[in-house]
Amino acid sequence: METTTLSVRVDAVHDEASDIRSFSVSRIDGLPFDRYEPGAHIDVTSPAGVTRQYSLCGDPARHDVHTFAVKRETQSRGGSRSLHDDVKVGNELTIGAPRNLFQLCPDAGDHVLIAAGIGITPLLSMAYQLVRQHAPFILHYFARSEQHAAFLPLLSSAPFAGHVQFHFGVERDKLDAVLSSCIADVREGTHLYTCGPAPFMDRVVEIGSTRLSEDAVHLERFAAPVAAGNVESGLDTFEVRIASSGVTVRVDVSTSIVDALAEIGIEVETSCGEGICGTCMVDVASGEPEHRDHCLSKAERASGKVICCCVSRSKSAVLVLDL
Repeated sequence: METTTLSVRVDAVHDEASDIRSFSVSRIDGLPFDRYEPGAHIDVTSPAGVTRQYSLCGDPARHDVHTFAVKRETQSRGGSRSLHDDVKVGNELTIGAPRNLFQLCPDAGDHVLIAAGIGITPLLSMAYQLVRQHAPFILHYFARSEQHAAFLPLLSSAPFAGHVQFHFGVERDKLDAVLSSCIADVREGTHLYTCGPAPFMDRVVEIGSTRLSEDAVHLERFAAPVAAGNVESGLDTFEVRIASSGVTVRVDVSTSIVDALAEIGIEVETSCGEGICGTCMVDVASGEPEHRDHCLSKAERASGKVICCCVSRSKSAVLVLDL
């Protein structure tokens, strides 16, 4: 599968909050970027050669620039640290085309956006679009303090100020009560979107599900959650068949579907390798996938029609992929 990458120039670098820096880039060839929907993310390859996914947080209506923000992670394997330490205005980077598994629902009557920390990034792009559409929405932003809240001046001024509520320094034992108050007055037809640390999102989802239907709660993960030890058990060994050619390959317990396909010359594009970015999604023609990803919606999982090949496996002896 062909990988789409672009060479871009860094036009601006800004410190948005403690350990959070934004980067604005434009295409080296001078052409505009393709249109994307808010909530999209891109692959960014740092000077250290590490590729990671970052949400686009600029105005989706602007095609001359892509903006993304990066939090310096203390346990970084080189990606965030290199972008913070090695990238200056005028440098060149390689990025991928936008992908989106976190879209605004076009049928929603109202939108509630709940972000924590760096999780503001995809929700900021949503806010740009909702303002432009004159759509009703509110954005709740949780951060340890004002110094840890990215894009604070932007969110505190027009056109966002009237839609944003800040929650600084909320203690853990009070979080559920505050989150409950955030959705206390939601109307029928409201959709909820959340992004931030996994424990925070888990609380938002659980509390949101008491007021909204399951398909009205949406989230975006930056990293795969730590396994709880109860991973759904598929087959240790199964076969993957290619629908177009009938060629089959055996996938054993220590091999991913991506690696098994590579052995027979079929390259499936991957990026995160953790089932969070959706790059390796492939349609399923027949068979029963065992989903281990963290990016497919519950409806997509229930349909059995798509699989993330980097981490997921099969419950059936033969899994036929539409390749």
